[in-house]
Amino acid sequence: MAEKSLFAILLRSPWWISLVIALGLGLAAAALLPPKYFFFGAMGGLPFLVITVIAGYRQFKAPSTAHVAGTLAQLATMSWRDFSSAMEQAYVRQGYEVARLDGAAADFVLSKSGGTTLLCCKRWKAARLGVEVLESLEAARAARKADGCLFVTLGEVSDKAREFAVDHRIGVMQGTDLAQFLRPVLAAK
Repeated sequence: MAEKSLFAILLRSPWWISLVIALGLGLAAAALLPPKYFFFGAMGGLPFLVITVIAGYRQFKAPSTAHVAGTLAQLATMSWRDFSSAMEQAYVRQGYEVARLDGAAADFVLSKSGGTTLLCCKRWKAARLGVEVLESLEAARAARKADGCLFVTLGEVSDKAREFAVDHRIGVMQGTDLAQFLRPVLAAK
């Protein structure tokens, strides 16, 4: 579930909205407070300036919509061998130990800092993700006593599957997140 605090919302909004709020608070302080209290009133805008910088940095670093669409189209044309190799390389670059599995429920075991995560990405091309796949992944996690699990898909996730994922703390990587994650590996090829 997404955060609903003002600052969480502003972090997901365009950077300039936070800047407008900060400037508005500064102007209100100048107009409504005696000159000796202006500084303290204007300080109320400081958190919004910080949010402006953070949101601006994130938005600057984010890939363009066209780049994301191109990357996702490229992923959709890849063979399983190439896609699984790219996933493995991306996790190794992030410091994980990666072991391949032969089971139907999970494809990799990711290990880092004493924790293990099961990764299922063989169905990355499926048009729609149903809850059954996540139920088998959760069962495999419980059987292996892994700390978590992650599912990768290019397709749509059903409401029931998304609800199951949230209830069982299963990460679902898709869309922009998947494109950004694989971007360094695909760029190196």
